[in-house]
Amino acid sequence: IHYSHANLRSLSEARHASKVVGLRPDAKTQLSVRYRNGKPVGVETLVLSTQHDEALSQADVKKIVMPYVIAALPEGWITEDTKTYINPTGKFVIGGPDGDAGLTGRKIIVDTYGGAAPHGGGAFSGKDPTKVDRSAAYAARYLAKNVVAAGLAERCTIQLSYAIGIAEPLSVYVDTHGTSDIDNDKLEQVVAKVMDLSPKGIRTHLGLNKPIYARTAAYGHFGREPDADGGFSWEKTDLVDALKAAI
Repeated sequence: IHYSHANLRSLSEARHASKVVGLRPDAKTQLSVRYRNGKPVGVETLVLSTQHDEALSQADVKKIVMPYVIAALPEGWITEDTKTYINPTGKFVIGGPDGDAGLTGRKIIVDTYGGAAPHGGGAFSGKDPTKVDRSAAYAARYLAKNVVAAGLAERCTIQLSYAIGIAEPLSVYVDTHGTSDIDNDKLEQVVAKVMDLSPKGIRTHLGLNKPIYARTAAYGHFGREPDADGGFSWEKTDLVDALKAAI
């Protein structure tokens, strides 16, 4: 998160100092960082979307922003192997309140794990299941619960990382906190094999395209009993056999 902020700060300062022409204020970025022995050593994937003037092409925007992105990161973190997505959905001309207005949610910790597990920062309520803020968080919960139910670990945290305009997750991360005899890398491969983790795949697998969300407005989204109409489908443990077979 530190280097994501640094990227955007670098671009904002350049824009305010008139060092770049054609960029607008609305921007966001996401980095998938490679770690070695618990320390960050490089960037696996860079996603950056920035509002710009109509006249600029996607290639123009990339040419403008990359020097500032590289300068904001430690030397050598961006290599020829780094996957770079600059404005992956194409033109980003309309931004700010004109392009995306309204409230996101609050109370995101009480809706999930009370601070006992990491949170991606995006709220659930008020968002339809096409938004990975909601659907992918449900998928991560579902997979982690099934890993434990299958006896593959006593504790499991799963993190999924996505970028706008790209269907497959940029990264699948599994941490069993030292409670499993199976390597985390192996479990990462297994969970990605037993479930389609694209946004559409998640919605289909968990049956999320249904009016099942009103009851999530109180008493949390996790730790609930699955309902017959498909509500709280992410609490099912019906992947146990598939996970065991895939090991």
